[in-house]
Amino acid sequence: MIRTLLKSLREHQKGSWATVFLSIVEVVMEIIIPLCMADLIDFGIEAGHMDVVWKYAAALLVFALLELGAGMLSAHIGARTAAGFAANLRQDMYDNVQTFAFSNIDKFSTASIVTRLTTDVTNVQNAYQMLIRMAIRGPVMIVFSMIVSFGIHRSISLVFLAVIPILAILLSLIILKVHPVFERVFHTYDGLNNVVQENLRGIRVVKSFHQEAHETEKFKKISQSIYEDFGKGERLIALNSPLMQACMYACMILISWIGAKAILASGNNAALGLTTGDLTALITYAIQILTSLMMLSMVFAMITIASSSARRIAELLN
Repeated sequence: MIRTLLKSLREHQKGSWATVFLSIVEVVMEIIIPLCMADLIDFGIEAGHMDVVWKYAAALLVFALLELGAGMLSAHIGARTAAGFAANLRQDMYDNVQTFAFSNIDKFSTASIVTRLTTDVTNVQNAYQMLIRMAIRGPVMIVFSMIVSFGIHRSISLVFLAVIPILAILLSLIILKVHPVFERVFHTYDGLNNVVQENLRGIRVVKSFHQEAHETEKFKKISQSIYEDFGKGERLIALNSPLMQACMYACMILISWIGAKAILASGNNAALGLTTGDLTALITYAIQILTSLMMLSMVFAMITIASSSARRIAELLN
C-alpha cells in the first residue's frame, strides 16, 4: 500500500528530504538554547559578569534566529510537498478511473470514487505533512533531550523514564479506541455522497411524488451518524491534552523538588554539581520531551484516520 502511494510522490521527493533535514536542524537549535541559557544564568547573571551575559545573549539570539528560519522553511516546503503529493494522487486516481473495465466500474460506486478523490486524499495529505515534520521532530527531540538531560544530572533525569511510559501507554489506549470510530466514519461518507447523488439524479421524480420530506430525513439521518461518530472520535482525541498536562506538571514538580534539594546539597558538596541554570535546563527539557510525546500522539491519531483512506486510495490505484 505504502509503495503504491509513494509512486505518486515523484518530483516532490527532494522537498520531502529537505523538510526532514530542516526539521532536524530546528530540533538541534532548540536543544542548544536551554544549555546556552543555563550557562548564561550560572556564569553570567549569578557571577555578576555582564560581558558574559552579553556574549551568551548574542549566542541565544543567533540560535533562536536559526531555529526560526529552519522552522519557517520546513513548514513552507513541507506544506508545498504534501499539497503536491495530494495533487499527484488525485491525478493518478482520475487517470486510472478512465482505464477501468466494466467489472471495476461495477465494483466502485461513483459516491465511493468521489470520497476517495476528495476526503481520503485530504486525509493522506495531512498525515504526510505530519510525517515529514512532526514524526521526525518528535523522536529526535526526545532522544536528544534525554541524552543532554542525563549529561546534566542522571538521577533527576530518571523522572523522565518514570513518566514517559505512563503517558505513552495512556496515549496508545486512546488511539486504539479512536481507530475503529474513524474507520466507520469513512464508510458512512460513501453513503452520504450516494444519498446526495441519488437525490440530485432523481430530483424530478422526488418532486413529482412529493418525497422531499423523506429525502431530507434520509440525508439528516446519515449526516447525524457522521456527526456522532466524529464527535465521539474527537472527544477521545481531546483527552491527549489533559493527560499531557498532568504528566508535564507532575514531572516539573518532581524535578523542582529533587533539583532544589540537589542545589542545596551542592552548596556543601561541589561534587554533586547541580546549579540553578542546570535545573532551568532540565525543566525546559522535561517540557520539550512531553510536548514531543503529545505531538507524536497527534501524528499517530492522524495516521490512524489516514490509514483507512490510504487503503481505499491504493485499492483504486491498483
